[in-house]
Formats: sequence, C-alpha cells, structure tokens
Amino acid sequence: MRDVVAAALAIALLIVAASLGTTLQLFRKRRRSARESERTLGRAIVAEIPAEDDLLLFTEDVAQFHYGARSIDKNRIVAAQILINGAVIAACVSARRATGTGAQMTTEAIDDRPEGIARDRWDVVIDGLDGVVIVECGAIRERVSQELARAVFDAVKEELRRQDALPA
Repeated sequence: MRDVVAAALAIALLIVAASLGTTLQLFRKRRRSARESERTLGRAIVAEIPAEDDLLLFTEDVAQFHYGARSIDKNRIVAAQILINGAVIAACVSARRATGTGAQMTTEAIDDRPEGIARDRWDVVIDGLDGVVIVECGAIRERVSQELARAVFDAVKEELRRQDALPA
C-alpha cells in the first residue's frame, strides 16, 4: 500500500513539474515574441519592467519612448526624476524647456508606499508638456529594481541632454 501511495505521489509530482515547465516555455515564447515585435517596429528595448501579471517593456525609437501601451514624445519631455520610496534621489531638467514652459518637477503625484527597508520602491517620473508619466520599476530585492530605474532614467536624461545640445 505504501508503495502505491509513493508511486502515485511521484506521478503527481512529475505531472506538476511538466506543467510548470510547459508554462515557463509558453511565457518565454510570449516574451520573445513581444521583444521581436518591438524590434520590428524599430524600437530599442531600454528595460523590461515587472508588472503584476507580465513584463512591461520600456522602449524607445527615434521620436518617442514607449512604456507598455503608452507613448511619450521625446521632444515634449521637460524633466525626469528617479525616486526611491517616493523621495527624489536624482533629477534632470531640460535647459531648453524649463525656461519657456515654466516646468515644475513635483512629487505630489507620487504615493509614498512604505514597503520597509528591505523592499525599497523605485520609480522614474517623466515630466512632459502633456503631463506626468510614472514608470513604476518595482520593489524587487538584489538591486534589480534600482538597475531598471537607472536604465530608464539614464535613457531619458541622455535624450534631454541631446535636445539641449541641438540649436534652438
């Protein structure tokens, strides 16, 4: 009897493992397909940001940044901030845009979510003429969220510097 129970348990564990393996393969194929479709559109992938159900891609092309389904016109970006737990730790303001638009970098729209010391929350705020976009980079340990936020912030900061270098 004990051998029958052990065999049934082993078979059930093998079925669960095969199911998990199949799900992982499907997830990888879907992720690869999303990356390829972005490349086909001429976009470079800046970061893959974990969301609740899937990964959101932060990509860029010549004229825009793309965060999931949202597009951000590069020439309408005024400033960017990188936040940790709602507090600004770095900011970049466009010299060309700040004087003419009266742009203000604010953090009132940021909800400070105390996840504790071990779970620092990293976000990037992109302030544009069309409004504010908050790129939520997550609260994953081992510096993953920090690296994602830095990649997004650096891409936006480089674009602001490039625009500032252009003749007016």
